[in-house]
Amino acid sequence: MRRILAHVRFGAPLLLVPALVLAACGPSLSGDDDDDDVVQVDAGQHTGGDGGDPPATEQCRKMDLIFVVDDSGSMSEEQTNLASNFPMFATLLNSYTISTGEQLDYRAAVTTTGVTASGTQVLPPPFSTSLPFNQTGMDGRFRTVSGMPRTWLERTDPNMATTFAQAASVGTGGPGLEMPLRAMELAIQPTTNAGFIRPDALLGIIILTDEDDCSFRQASGITINSLEGCVGTAGIPAVSEFLTPLDQIKGDRGRWAAAIIAGQTACTSSFGDAVEGVRLKQFQQAGGTNVVFGDICAGNLQGALTQALDSFQAACDNFPPID
Repeated sequence: MRRILAHVRFGAPLLLVPALVLAACGPSLSGDDDDDDVVQVDAGQHTGGDGGDPPATEQCRKMDLIFVVDDSGSMSEEQTNLASNFPMFATLLNSYTISTGEQLDYRAAVTTTGVTASGTQVLPPPFSTSLPFNQTGMDGRFRTVSGMPRTWLERTDPNMATTFAQAASVGTGGPGLEMPLRAMELAIQPTTNAGFIRPDALLGIIILTDEDDCSFRQASGITINSLEGCVGTAGIPAVSEFLTPLDQIKGDRGRWAAAIIAGQTACTSSFGDAVEGVRLKQFQQAGGTNVVFGDICAGNLQGALTQALDSFQAACDNFPPID
């Protein structure tokens, strides 16, 4: 996040997020027969029904994936990792069939953590000064590159994996105040990306960021009182507020799932330094079994990736039917 001071370094370089989390409906794609790590969707988390018997479920056949990729100045290595790993996951998705023998109908889109905003950063001692900031972001709009027939990609598109890798290379010139939860909220709105979200598809959100969340809904008058992090900052919405738009868009909490890769603690990995994703961990806790958190400090993507795949599988296995 490097806060607003994009060109000023306080301490070690920013956190680095290793890579992509992708998932699929149905049986685990991780290649691991051990079910201990499978995250089951709690029927009590469903927003539909009358509170009596658990709602009926069916296996999902469709998945709509949104990748929210940090495009701040320290993200070069992570984006390279994302681009190099996606073809492997596209192969898994392309080869997957559900219990009826049908292939998974999926689509994938990319946006960034950048949200347009302005305000003031108040620096604590020994600096004791204030600096204005004004940043421009994608505001949840999907990123397109040459070869994309629309603002997202589908399994049947030519060179899908290669094109997605290009789209996921979002660059490092984005805002220094990352707002992944707000970008997610904007991305799922029909007015932002019309036609993307299908009622009968599992919505999967994958957040890749090298810092903690600092999501404001207001576009101006923001005041930041720290060098790093926005926990407890006046005016910032509670992370639980960002669950409601997901529930509303999908009509039931059982029809969406999310995976986050960020810092479980402040750490140093092979990609550099990571800060603790305090608000992102709070979002995971508020979302319960709908959200998994992968620790980038482990230095190996396999654990977080397997966790994400299994959690998306569980969501698909418990997908509430559409009335």
